[in-house]
Amino acid sequence: MPDIAAGRIHVVDDDESVRDSLKFLLRLYGFEVDLHASCQDFAADFDGGPGCLLLDQHMPGMTGVEFVEGHRALLREVPVLMMSANMEAETRDRALRAGVAGFLDKPVDTGRLLDELRRLLGGPA
Repeated sequence: MPDIAAGRIHVVDDDESVRDSLKFLLRLYGFEVDLHASCQDFAADFDGGPGCLLLDQHMPGMTGVEFVEGHRALLREVPVLMMSANMEAETRDRALRAGVAGFLDKPVDTGRLLDELRRLLGGPA
């Protein structure tokens, strides 16, 4: 399988099977992948390096939008792709205002995910 881009993808999802599936898929395409079970875990582990945050919206403790709104300084220039099985229009608008760069419906479509990562990380078209 072709390597589409170099970059670290930080997957934040409370569902272990989703995290593991995304890790397997993204590694097939040459990405380095870090997994986090919560926004708090990501914030504690993030080293500030380049990459992309693949963030679930619906998680216990703190939603994806709440995390992005409260942690812009931590994220700096890291693009955020938000995932959800049911994203309400109001939540999507709020996420856009907070700086979320794109949205993916769950279950995540592989082609769409790779297209978004190419767009955000500057990989080949």
